[in-house]
Amino acid sequence: MPHVAQVSFFLDPQGRGPEQMLEDWPSLVDVAEAAAQGGARVTVIQACASPAHLQRNGVDYHFVPPDDGGPTIACSRAFRQLVDGLTPDVIHVHGLGFPADVARVADLAPAVPILVQDHANRPPRFWRRHSWRRGLRAAAGVAFCAREQAEPFLKAGVLPTHSEVFEIPEAPARFTPGDRALARRQSGLCGDPCLLWVGHLDQNKDPLTVLRGVSLAVRYLPKLTLWCCFGKAPLLTEVREQVEQDPWLRDRVHLLGRVPHAQVEQLMRAADFFTLGSHREGSGYALAEALACGLPPVVTDIPSFRVMTGRGAVGWLWPRGDAQRLCEAILAATSRPQAGQQAHVRRHFERELSFDAVGRKLNAAYARLIASPASRVTARS
Repeated sequence: MPHVAQVSFFLDPQGRGPEQMLEDWPSLVDVAEAAAQGGARVTVIQACASPAHLQRNGVDYHFVPPDDGGPTIACSRAFRQLVDGLTPDVIHVHGLGFPADVARVADLAPAVPILVQDHANRPPRFWRRHSWRRGLRAAAGVAFCAREQAEPFLKAGVLPTHSEVFEIPEAPARFTPGDRALARRQSGLCGDPCLLWVGHLDQNKDPLTVLRGVSLAVRYLPKLTLWCCFGKAPLLTEVREQVEQDPWLRDRVHLLGRVPHAQVEQLMRAADFFTLGSHREGSGYALAEALACGLPPVVTDIPSFRVMTGRGAVGWLWPRGDAQRLCEAILAATSRPQAGQQAHVRRHFERELSFDAVGRKLNAAYARLIASPASRVTARS
């Protein structure tokens, strides 16, 4: 059984304590438990304002604060002692944006391979590329939701050519399918079809294009409704104006705002289709949860969504920013018989995005890196 140390250097700006972080950051727990279910012994080291050691579902969690005045836990004495005492077989660092910390980890454990996982990072500005290149050269492997997402980093020269690129989802999802009729009665959702949006109202998610596409589709589907759950909403004023000024959208678009996570599961069980207009995503937690519920997606044709949907094997993909093509995708989705779609989508989820699937992919990457000592030598040279 390989011992994996999953490390997150991100220090919560809200200063939440360990218990609250585990509650509010489900991906922190889910990735660890997926790897553990896949056969690894997992220890999580998380930057935190308060120190703690917790155990949950077979995973050890060490919450480590920076030293007084220290910029990062990678410089702290507690972190050094942990890494030295744990003697992991592989170190899994979350996020590409911590190159200096990756270099410090490599200095602390020069014989241990390092896997660095992307979490919606962007290639750095030109003047920062040298520091990224110097830090990330210690990475024996890099994980993206879609291999295509590595290309901008390779083009910028910040990923070492010796690093193996793995295609691994950012996190699994815990949602499950349910009875649609019951979910509709309990949630109040209605529409034929009933579309669900779960995502911020911002430029990247592009709700204005989605509204234009829905407006076009309503001409053919007069009973169509769109229900929107969202957190951050810098475009809320524009969204409201577009809905109010468009007679095809008025009374058909429902802005629910922020809803409890458990309620999102009920809404996904009640809807007919899930939609988003994202221009870029590291993976897409909401999409993973929709697929977990068996909810067919109508989402943009971007690298992560292509991989998550099996390149359209489940759901429908449309070019980002193209309202007409979204309308066509909605019409295509509604023209297909609904019987069996939920089960079809859920089977795909089980194969590719479930805890078992993500755990299997993580452990395959760990095993490959552990079995390739040459990559570790190259990484530190």
